[in-house]
Amino acid sequence: MVALVLGRYLLLMGLLLAGTCGAAPPLQHVSSSEATRVHGITAIYNFGDSISDTGNLLREGDTGLLNYTAELPYGVTIGRPTGRCSDGYLMIDFLAKDLGLPLLNPYLDRRADFTHGVNFAVGGATALTTAALGRRGITVPHTNSSLEVQLAWFKEFMRSTTNNRPREIRKKLACSLVMMGEIGGNDYNYAFLQPRPTNGRYDAVSNATRMAESMALALALVPQVVRSITHAAKEVLDMGARKMVIPGNFPIGCMPSYLSSASPTTTSSSSYDGYGCLVSFNLVARAHNACLRRAVGKLRRSYPRAMVAYADYYAAYLDILGNAPRFGFQGGKASRTACCGAGGAYNFVSGRLCGAPGTAVCADPGGRVSWDGIHMTQHAYGVMAELLYRGGLACPVPVKLPRHKDCAHRQ
Repeated sequence: MVALVLGRYLLLMGLLLAGTCGAAPPLQHVSSSEATRVHGITAIYNFGDSISDTGNLLREGDTGLLNYTAELPYGVTIGRPTGRCSDGYLMIDFLAKDLGLPLLNPYLDRRADFTHGVNFAVGGATALTTAALGRRGITVPHTNSSLEVQLAWFKEFMRSTTNNRPREIRKKLACSLVMMGEIGGNDYNYAFLQPRPTNGRYDAVSNATRMAESMALALALVPQVVRSITHAAKEVLDMGARKMVIPGNFPIGCMPSYLSSASPTTTSSSSYDGYGCLVSFNLVARAHNACLRRAVGKLRRSYPRAMVAYADYYAAYLDILGNAPRFGFQGGKASRTACCGAGGAYNFVSGRLCGAPGTAVCADPGGRVSWDGIHMTQHAYGVMAELLYRGGLACPVPVKLPRHKDCAHRQ
């Protein structure tokens, strides 16, 4: 039996980072008046977590012990913090720019311009409600703004900006792109965080037992998580959405935070795949993605007039790891090591996360895939967006950008 030390406190701090990066309002590359149409899209409506949050959690006030993430080095590549958990911009920003639209403002910034879309994503958010997770014994650390809450915000926004006229809502959504996630990753992350009885034992067998229990709990969540995502997608499609992207989960076993949870003295080489990632954690991501991909297929059949695309975050991330130098990253272990951290095998140490005293930033953030052990660098997010929306890893092709590839092999 493979023995892994979950490193509960290490992962908890990592997940807090995943859900709690906040700062000043984002920089705008395109003003509302300058926006132009690409593929007929005039707005983006985004749901999700810290992978795409541009400031909602900050406005909820849950920055906790990680308030230093509101300062440099977050945003170092673009000169100042922007409310994103990275050294710069995120995938959603690159997509907006490619569509000729302004960067998305967070919904909770009531003074913002929402003419060309709204970002409902909240760092740390889950696909399931806190009550649903609680019934399985899973505690959500900071935000109650689950996908259900974000969907309610979306409906209220649509009602308030159309005088609650369904025809106007359908007209607005007909020329919009809806990003339904990535969301659901935190549901599994929190399952791994739940305390397990130790009986005072921390030997290899006890650690392996706790890992197996956490793995079983996470895998049991998959159908319910996917149903939640599918339900939200159906509601938005019923309101008139015509273009929607539903992303899968990342290979979490490749993240420095998860890699750092494995004891180098008790973890066998067979626990790692050819990319140097932990097979056990990636198993959960693969199960989620397989279930979600089937659900997306059913949505396409139920809504034949809509374009519902599956975005393969898992494949895109592995493509980067497998071809790191070709994409401008350092290869080998460096591709799985955080740029900003306090040292250790993967530059990820519990309690000393990026921005905390004693941490340091690598000389070239653009040369790393991981920024802080949880989130990616601006360069990596840019490559991800390129692989997904021009490289054929979002299928069917949701937006026909210049030089995009077809994706017949990934339906």
